[in-house]
Amino acid sequence: MTYDVVILTDRRFIDPETTSKSIDNVLLEDGLVSDALKSNGLKVARKSWDDPEFDWTTTKYALFRSTWDCFERFPEFSLWLNDVSNKTQLINSESLINWNIDKHYMQDMADAGVTIPRTLFIEKGTATSLKQTYEHAIEKHGFRPKNLVLKPCLSGGARHTYKIKPEEISQYEILFQELIAQEAMMLQEFQQNIVEQGEISMMVFNGKFANAVLKVAKPGDFRVQDDFGGSVQEYTPSQEEIDFAEEVVLAAPEPPIYARVDIFKDNDGNWALAELEIFEPELWFRLFPKAADSLATCIKESLF
Repeated sequence: MTYDVVILTDRRFIDPETTSKSIDNVLLEDGLVSDALKSNGLKVARKSWDDPEFDWTTTKYALFRSTWDCFERFPEFSLWLNDVSNKTQLINSESLINWNIDKHYMQDMADAGVTIPRTLFIEKGTATSLKQTYEHAIEKHGFRPKNLVLKPCLSGGARHTYKIKPEEISQYEILFQELIAQEAMMLQEFQQNIVEQGEISMMVFNGKFANAVLKVAKPGDFRVQDDFGGSVQEYTPSQEEIDFAEEVVLAAPEPPIYARVDIFKDNDGNWALAELEIFEPELWFRLFPKAADSLATCIKESLF
């Protein structure tokens, strides 16, 4: 049998033996997308990206939705991504995915005129200390002597993400050395408004705003992800916020079919980009079921 679209997930979400809120959400949202694509007359299946039995040449497109184990298995996933791109077309494209997986893309966004947090990239194997990096960030990159956020350039779900006070830098030195020996990291100014006001996730399909949510960290934390107790609610953005999100998407190397633009008010009071997610972002279809129909329509009209 051949398919028009295969929805990509990870093995944990294929016929799970146990249930949880997270698993239920994935199954619901993937199901909404599947139903919406089928309603557009497309033949659809749902497969784990590492399914050893599936012939990827039998589908026209593969749509990334819940491949959330990819960063835990990145070397394996990277090889698979390179191989599968020669057998079918990816949504979004392979070149766009490879660009977006690595958070060095944030520098491209800044170069294109998009406001981002003050950021310093520390490449894998760099001979430096966290204290030296912090001092360099202040002297050469305009950092203010504020709290910091340290996180990997290849990451999702707040993996290895740390909030560090300037007086605590020495306590993180050993961890910092372990991390940069293994992967590239990024140091950013901590953004207080994300804690006080939250982070807005704007869903943009074919360059146009679709829906939005407000993500708020639990009291005492700074991570807005629900894995860490953050809460999510429907959000009606202003035209200014919509315009900013759509301008961010326009700055990508090529137009994505779908994107999630995470924005916030930075320490200077300007709208800024936290993340541009065009690989496998959560799109909150459980709060906006009709948005799954919008995405399916965009896929049908753009690609078929």
